[in-house]
Amino acid sequence: MTRTGEGGRFVVEGGIPVSGTVEVAGNKNEALPTLAASLLVPGEIVLERLPRIQDVSTMIELCSRLGVRVGYEDEHTVSLDASDLSDRDPDAALSEQIRGSFLVAPALLHRTGKAVLPRPGGDRIGRRRVDTHLLALKALGANVETTSNAYRLTLDGRFRGTDVFLDEASVMATENAVMAAAVAEGSTRIMNAASEPHVQGLCRLLEGMGAAIAGIGTNCLEVEGTDDLRPVRHAISPDHIEIGSFIALAAMTGGELRIPGAVPDHLRMIRMVFARLGVETNLDGEDLIVPGEQDLVIQEDLHGAVPKVDDAPWPGFPADLTSIALVLATQSRGTVLIHEKMFESRLFFVDRVISMGGRVVLCDPHRALVVGPSELHGATIASPDIRAGMALVGAALAADGRSEIMNAHQVDRGYERIDERLRALGARIERRS
Repeated sequence: MTRTGEGGRFVVEGGIPVSGTVEVAGNKNEALPTLAASLLVPGEIVLERLPRIQDVSTMIELCSRLGVRVGYEDEHTVSLDASDLSDRDPDAALSEQIRGSFLVAPALLHRTGKAVLPRPGGDRIGRRRVDTHLLALKALGANVETTSNAYRLTLDGRFRGTDVFLDEASVMATENAVMAAAVAEGSTRIMNAASEPHVQGLCRLLEGMGAAIAGIGTNCLEVEGTDDLRPVRHAISPDHIEIGSFIALAAMTGGELRIPGAVPDHLRMIRMVFARLGVETNLDGEDLIVPGEQDLVIQEDLHGAVPKVDDAPWPGFPADLTSIALVLATQSRGTVLIHEKMFESRLFFVDRVISMGGRVVLCDPHRALVVGPSELHGATIASPDIRAGMALVGAALAADGRSEIMNAHQVDRGYERIDERLRALGARIERRS
């Protein structure tokens, strides 16, 4: 799998509608845990629809350095054979690049009895606890020793099934717990579990491998452990975060867009919140359509109250779309409060939007008041993280004039060949070194 966009910047000429038909990539947040789950068993597991993004490339390389044999059927289909999984520690430099590196813990403990994990990397959007992960693994039988820069985990024999109550509905902690429970001795009940589409995707993979999991899509998972998981072929589901991003880009530039195979059931809250910001979306079977040239008007709450867009665990509005919802709101007529409840640093990209002419008041680290519509103008700005980077690409596409977005690699971590795909939709965007 080729890495795309090492460093560099995007140069964008704004004011052109994003229109046409776009094929959505596989879900990044399902790809990472399914790659980690391939380490649970010897034999070849094949993952289809893997997105060609930097985080996936990093995760594959991390697995490879653990002794996993990696092959490619095509650019989006990868085979992984962990028959020769080693007991060496995960590569520290790679682990520090992505938060998903923590997901290899259950497989390493199950197969080798130990795992030494550096503190995981990922977006700098505020404190991101690993406490819940470790508490879940300890409940299932792992021993945990914490140092200043690493976590040393050991396991005597197999994981042991038990009741696990997560102290927060953490996606990755749920994924670690369900992988450990799948190979545990006995039954496990995971309460206050996350239920996002990517968690469901991992559970479906584990079911295909032979695990018995009840309650998929709910906040209570019941897992019957087995020592006889088997290799399987699994297709990653479409990325609902990418779908939401493309909806916003089309709406804020006045484009008409069709997204085939959008899995509408994953988009209910996204479509509801975007409708609050004035965006109409329609369904044609499994395809989602964004009509062109929409007059975006923010829907006030009853009695003229200022509406609010706030994120929450699934099925609430995804935190990963908060940044782009804020930029979308700058192009809608009216006032809305954006309330980022989950990460205290995600909204710190707002100063870039203000420098482009956005009328936004950052009330505190978690809340921003947006008054639209704003006439955005081109600027030179930097992308601080994946989602803010995509939001700034949207701002540049909607702006009058030319923008340069530094740190293009941040966007590449979560969006496959975004410049090429946007050009195919009519956008004027180039990548430069």
